Amino acid sequence: MSRRQNSGRDRLTSYFHSGEAIRSRSVGATVLSGLVDAPAPPARLLADWDREISSRMVLEAGDVEPMPLARARVRWPDYGLCVQAADAWTSAHGLPGILAASDVALMACRGARYHHDGLQYGSAAFCNLFLSEDVGLDVHFPATGDRIPLRRGTVLIFDTCQPHGVISRDRDSFNEADFTPEQNNAQIFLTWELPIESPAVARALQIEFDIISPTVLPHHEEQVFLDNAPATVDPDSGHWHRSR
Repeated sequence: MSRRQNSGRDRLTSYFHSGEAIRSRSVGATVLSGLVDAPAPPARLLADWDREISSRMVLEAGDVEPMPLARARVRWPDYGLCVQAADAWTSAHGLPGILAASDVALMACRGARYHHDGLQYGSAAFCNLFLSEDVGLDVHFPATGDRIPLRRGTVLIFDTCQPHGVISRDRDSFNEADFTPEQNNAQIFLTWELPIESPAVARALQIEFDIISPTVLPHHEEQVFLDNAPATVDPDSGHWHRSR
């Protein structure tokens, strides 16, 4: 299990929807990771996923796309065991019942360019459970220093505003050439959207709220600011840049 936090304070602010209002918060620099006993998906489900990726959707290098979860569950007798394993792990980290109260989706990625999800999911943290075997890929959080090998049963909780990518284990940046269809290294994972305003989630990721006075909020949209200016993430390195 890994639980690492930056020694310095980020100069980052997330502005996120809280009901009809916009609130400010810090960007959590804690990444929780572990390995649980997730049963291997059956062969016919793996074959269905391969067909979905190769012929029914366009999954280019660096893309992260949704997969049909309802159809998968019909061919997935151990789906409940996977969820139970993730639930037991999150409960051990002070988050009992959080998955049952959160939206879940099935996702696929062919690697992942560095990005953050604060423009759409600033009000959430992600909990990801990886279902594919180890093919030499890591999920990398360059700002925190966390680099976690991806294998079946890898589970993560992290702030959606924290830059992250999926890269080859022998590289320090995203390289499109590592993720051609011929290499067959797509990853499948379940992801839950955990409410960032849950006291337990905020405590686990060490997030502080209303760090900017509501009377001086700079806009009315979800955004991540660096040094009081909108910020973007370099897709190859994961480094933050001021947009203006």
